[in-house]
Amino acid sequence: MKVTELLHSSIIVSDLSASRKFYEGVLELAPSTKRPEMSFDGVWYEIGAQQIHLLLLPNPDPVAGRPEHGGRDRHIALGVDDLEALKLSLDQAGIPYTMSRSGRPALFCRDPDGNALELVG
Repeated sequence: MKVTELLHSSIIVSDLSASRKFYEGVLELAPSTKRPEMSFDGVWYEIGAQQIHLLLLPNPDPVAGRPEHGGRDRHIALGVDDLEALKLSLDQAGIPYTMSRSGRPALFCRDPDGNALELVG
């Protein structure tokens, strides 16, 4: 047996409306119509052959005390086609970010629930 692919990542959120403004408004992801009925609310986003699942559930992890730089926290990494346009979108939304400390074209930011994302150009 061997693991052959990553299918999706699930992210716990406390305010689905605020999260959707971030993921759809800032990152420009489109909601998927493939989400099955579940016992809790949420939304799925198709990204190539993979998905991000936002789950509206109580968060068992502390939001306070996370590292300032998202690269030193658990995170998901997403590829973007225009890093400069993303920076502009984050700046306009007032969302802070830090650049990759390795010098490569990547930045780290956090969603409204403090979940870290790495965005690689």
